[in-house]
Amino acid sequence: MTAGIRTLALAGALFSSSAWSAKLIASHFSGNLYSLTLSDSGELTVDSETSSGNFWPAWLDLDTESRTLYVPDESDWAPPNGLVTFTVGEDGSLTRGDEGQTVTQGGEVHSTLYGGQDGKGFIAFAHYGSSKVTTFQLPLTSNSQVLQTFDFSSIPTGPHDRQDASHPHGVHLDPSGGYILAPDLGGDVVHIFAIDQETGSLTECDAAATQPGDGPRHAAYWAGSDGGDAELVFTVNELANTVTAWDVSYPEEGGGCLSLSPLQTLSTLPEGVDPPEGSKAAEIRVRDNFVYVSNRYDRSFGDEQDSLATFEIVLPTNGTLELVFVELTNSESYFPRTFQINAEGNLVAVGGQTSSNVVILERNMETGRLGDVVAQVQVGEVGTPLEEDGLSAVIWVE
Repeated sequence: MTAGIRTLALAGALFSSSAWSAKLIASHFSGNLYSLTLSDSGELTVDSETSSGNFWPAWLDLDTESRTLYVPDESDWAPPNGLVTFTVGEDGSLTRGDEGQTVTQGGEVHSTLYGGQDGKGFIAFAHYGSSKVTTFQLPLTSNSQVLQTFDFSSIPTGPHDRQDASHPHGVHLDPSGGYILAPDLGGDVVHIFAIDQETGSLTECDAAATQPGDGPRHAAYWAGSDGGDAELVFTVNELANTVTAWDVSYPEEGGGCLSLSPLQTLSTLPEGVDPPEGSKAAEIRVRDNFVYVSNRYDRSFGDEQDSLATFEIVLPTNGTLELVFVELTNSESYFPRTFQINAEGNLVAVGGQTSSNVVILERNMETGRLGDVVAQVQVGEVGTPLEEDGLSAVIWVE
């Protein structure tokens, strides 16, 4: 038993106050999707395996109200590719969407719902390989056509050898629902779009520039204790293995552009620790006053044991918000590409890409610190170090 795995008795104590079973879904670069159950006693099991119907499912986007699962396809070279949808049953089962085939262009590494009367009238995609951001109107059908395409193939790129072209890696809707941010790993910028809620049309705003070679991958918002509009944005920079805090400025009147100003950049590793060769920061999440980042191939806890970094957002006496490194936690996985905090905030599901396992970690809702392993399970075939195989994403079904 690896260090930190708690006994069934302790796991039972953790869940004794909740008479429910949690459902999760994981995707695998083999093309398969997996439905998982976390039981009241703290046992994590794989319930079913389903073909995604596309080639390289790299992300999972769940509309919890309609229980529609959107599965983008990072591949744009090996058919069948493109987005597929599923309906998620109460038991976690997956039923292929009515359109019955892929409807987008392929190459979508990330997606987000936005716009319309309910904030879910349209969907935007980041295309890593083809340097694009595209949008579609929902619901998707076999006749759906692209609504807009933003082509960034001609923009300047960074100095890193992986920055051979623009590589949009994420599309992130802000808390107001009025803007989308698209971190561009190749271009060292965060693209900013203003949303027309009725038509779903995006207007491109001035991009925010990162430091050369940062390689921004994903973004997350912090809205403060009162909620509402974002006060800060945090980007995880894959190539530099850093996290950057940005101040957010909204236009005084509707219809204008959001802007970002860099405030602070910190390593995703402890002070004085250089990122090992091949390490790549991956996912970023914000919960309460804490920021979490996954480190792939940092091997901080062993040859195949990578980490999650915890930061705290603090307000010093001078009144300036500051991001402070707290600690590293063993992710109990190898190459943690993805992780997600549950709705209650007391559990974190981690997806180890190369180890191809899903790990559930305890989270202290007061201190923000990550704790012991509640449960874990092998999902699909183990991946190859530094290759694009193994587990690609994991989400809670809530």
